[in-house]
Amino acid sequence: MLLSHEKVLITGGAGYIGSVLTLLLLNKGFHVTVLDNFMYNQSSLMQCCSYKNFEVVRGDCRDEILMAELVKDKDIIIPIAALVGAPICKKNKLAAETTNLGAIRLLFNLLSKSQLVLYPATDSSYGVGEKGKYCIENSTLHPISYYSITKAEAEEILLSREHTISLRLATGFGVSPRMRLDLLINNFVYRAITDRAIVIFEGHFKRNHTHVQDMAKAFLHGIENRDTMTGKPYNVGLEEANLSKIELCEFIQKIIPQFTFLEAPIGEDPDKRNYCVSIERILSTGFRTDWTLEDGIRELIKCYTILQHPRYSNT
Repeated sequence: MLLSHEKVLITGGAGYIGSVLTLLLLNKGFHVTVLDNFMYNQSSLMQCCSYKNFEVVRGDCRDEILMAELVKDKDIIIPIAALVGAPICKKNKLAAETTNLGAIRLLFNLLSKSQLVLYPATDSSYGVGEKGKYCIENSTLHPISYYSITKAEAEEILLSREHTISLRLATGFGVSPRMRLDLLINNFVYRAITDRAIVIFEGHFKRNHTHVQDMAKAFLHGIENRDTMTGKPYNVGLEEANLSKIELCEFIQKIIPQFTFLEAPIGEDPDKRNYCVSIERILSTGFRTDWTLEDGIRELIKCYTILQHPRYSNT
């Protein structure tokens, strides 16, 4: 089911995922309102300003009066606004708690039963998986970082209502109008282009990845298939991208032969995630990704010909 006249509210819609998703939904005919505090001074929504079905509000998702006004007439709410990533949440723990979790509690109390929520959860909530086993949606969550702890609790709150779809997103990669260089693949390719070398810690640790365009596509897929998908979480990632850091570096090296990498014999990765995920559940709904790992790396090479400044990150 797809009703393109529906009204959508995206909090954090000027961010890495939101900037891509906003444009996608506008092109599908949805009326899209973005709420963002523009904390990174980003201009990522400029291309959306010519759309008559686009509205933008500068504000805070923790503002109860503002949120009540914005939520009341919307058919679909996509609460992306969050402090994203373990480092920034560790550094700003109170802001992470009030934004990643407190704002979701506030939203939950404002929602009507008929409103559809698509929540961007994270597969980092699996923490450390069992060796040789894929994490499925029924696997026990073991969130390690404060980021994944807040996201897992927020997901639990929203899934207690009937009309919620949770997308447990893998680590993103690829080009967005609000670019991020601190994401693993984006960072490794950036270093391969600029430094030609990288030192990695605990290179056997694995995680899954997905292109930002496919993340946005997953939200649209949830809207289109809400009748059969609501009430459940779905892993969103690339089947072929359950990769260790060493495997990722080897893959990049095939495309950028000048790139070299070294695994340090001592040292510790502050992000202790280590797991593989299955995306069978969302595949069973008809969802398919469009971007391969190689496609994304070649896209990033072109991007870094243009962008050569480390300010594009959340850290």
